[in-house]
Amino acid sequence: MSNERLKADAAMMMEALSEQMSGIAEIQRNRARLTATVTACDKRISVTVNADGILIDTKFADDIKDLSYEEIAAAMTHSVQAAAQKVQAMTIELMEPLRERKARLPRLSEMLEGAPDLGDMMPMTPRVSTAPPNSPERHYEEAAPVYEDVEDFRSRRSMINDTDR
Repeated sequence: MSNERLKADAAMMMEALSEQMSGIAEIQRNRARLTATVTACDKRISVTVNADGILIDTKFADDIKDLSYEEIAAAMTHSVQAAAQKVQAMTIELMEPLRERKARLPRLSEMLEGAPDLGDMMPMTPRVSTAPPNSPERHYEEAAPVYEDVEDFRSRRSMINDTDR
């Protein structure tokens, strides 16, 4: 009887996984079509980004010459960032049904005693800065990794070259 239950659970999981994969494929297709457009400076500037937040279209109105280069540059930066945030929010909204479906699935640890929750093991993605280069926000305080007990490759290479002569 235990074996039959295990087969039924496995079949249920495989069906759920198949549905999940189909859902992911559909979301990926829909996400690839997303764009977001933002205007600035009384609609003198219009920018459009794709689903990855990459600028794909820029339009300037005829009266753009009334703005200084600094105003145009600042408006472009702000507009592209705003459009990227907009498309990111649309992506999150698009993925919500998939997240809800995933939340209803049993965790591996619920099915197999002692199994880890793989979701808990995933590292958190750090926030990506939108600050310009050389701004204080871009001065990271993290130290470079320190590697201990590592043989110096350069000295080993010179030893090999010395013996080949």
